[in-house]
Amino acid sequence: MDAQPSLLKVTAIGKQFPGVQALHNVDLTLNRGEVLSLVGENGAGKSTMMKILAGVHTPDAGTIELDGKPIRANSVREAQAHGIALIHQELNLAGNLDIAANIFLGNEPHKAGFIDRKDIHAQASKHLKRVGLAFPTDTLVADLTIGHQQLVEIAKALSVDARIIIMDEPTSSLAQKETENLFKVVNDLRSQGISIIYISHRLGEVIELSDRVSVLRDGENAGELAREEISHDAMVKLMVGRDLSQFYQRNATEPGEVVIEANRLRTSAHPNRELSFSVRQGEIVGIAGLVGAGRTELLQTLFGITPAVGGTLKLDGNKILPRRPLEAIIAGIALAPEDRKQHGLVSEMSVRENSSLPRLRVDQKAGMIDFSAETNVANEAVEKMDIKTPHLEQVIQYLSGGNQQKVVLGKWLAMNPRLLLLDEPTRGIDVGSKQEIYKLMEELAASGVAILFVSSEMEEVLGMADRVLVMHEGAITGELDRNQLSEETIMQLATDNKAAA
Repeated sequence: MDAQPSLLKVTAIGKQFPGVQALHNVDLTLNRGEVLSLVGENGAGKSTMMKILAGVHTPDAGTIELDGKPIRANSVREAQAHGIALIHQELNLAGNLDIAANIFLGNEPHKAGFIDRKDIHAQASKHLKRVGLAFPTDTLVADLTIGHQQLVEIAKALSVDARIIIMDEPTSSLAQKETENLFKVVNDLRSQGISIIYISHRLGEVIELSDRVSVLRDGENAGELAREEISHDAMVKLMVGRDLSQFYQRNATEPGEVVIEANRLRTSAHPNRELSFSVRQGEIVGIAGLVGAGRTELLQTLFGITPAVGGTLKLDGNKILPRRPLEAIIAGIALAPEDRKQHGLVSEMSVRENSSLPRLRVDQKAGMIDFSAETNVANEAVEKMDIKTPHLEQVIQYLSGGNQQKVVLGKWLAMNPRLLLLDEPTRGIDVGSKQEIYKLMEELAASGVAILFVSSEMEEVLGMADRVLVMHEGAITGELDRNQLSEETIMQLATDNKAAA
């Protein structure tokens, strides 16, 4: 049988954001009635690629062809006009509207200048049947389960005559029965000639559903697997195959006494999962896992942002279960958050003011800020962290990303923490600043500080951690000593393939 021409052909796509080459010379093909899975580690470029196809981003280079003809989608509406629809992981539905109104939101049929509600409900009913959802079309979306809302999103895509539906982590919030129902819908759509681009970190699903798998790594094509070649190990090898950077010169120190010990700790994000682990003095422990694994939520629980719903926590042998960040700070716990601009800094304030924020309760005289003490703390942070700033009064938003991160770390080091929590400590900063932060982590560990850090950069985890806790869907699926660490082993555990790991 002669091969049919591809429905969609993407050639040499490139996309750059400030300081980041998100995609470089990426090729992708999609055939009619095919399920193509797009996989890769965090930061591999999957999200950027799907947003380009869906008209959210425009590419800097390359071409996109549909039915052999070049197209360019400068908006979501233009992409939909070409028959391409994206279903985000976070569903875009209006809970206060009914199913029919959501399906046709922004594309309502009109009659004599007015919205034709009768036609909306009639057409919505047809689309619901295609996805197997047996609900009255006037049902409020807020009354539906997440699984049923997912099907409404698919019906919404069908309402704009989508020939290509991109699904981003569609089962991340679904129960097993809802997942099975979604798989049935995907298979039905494929049989109707609709093409699916399926993005998921759950490799078992990828194996079950895919006709082909395309793997991205560091914004480039890493390889492609035909149906008969798809396996857990084959995908993992393509996802992680790269050399370690020379920037990691970790000199491990002998750990001391246990600083933090969690026993059957349960977070509000994953209340049915129990977490038990410990971190010792002078130890750098990494937390690895894929998006949605619960890593950030664990750090936020330890810091009291989202209080634990169960279990126990001990700091230096004393029971502690912080209900708010102030309790954690007083106990000697510090957190450098993932989003430094949103949660780690006050961008309109100066280097001096940001550097001293955690110490405001300390640096006071008669209830007023002690500006002399504040200046001393800021000067010490600038010197110790080698922060590049013209003066202490420089507004923080005008510093580079690396220097902003140094301010975040410097303000906590002034508190002499017992436990330092780092969430993506080098995200979005240059290589030189990364090296400085790695050096600082080593110095802190050598001084006896316990460090627990989350990172989506595999080289960073392998290069800096004395031990690694690997998480998957809110649970710790494995704990690896430094001599057990490898990219492949971590990825097997991160995708809950314990036997292979």
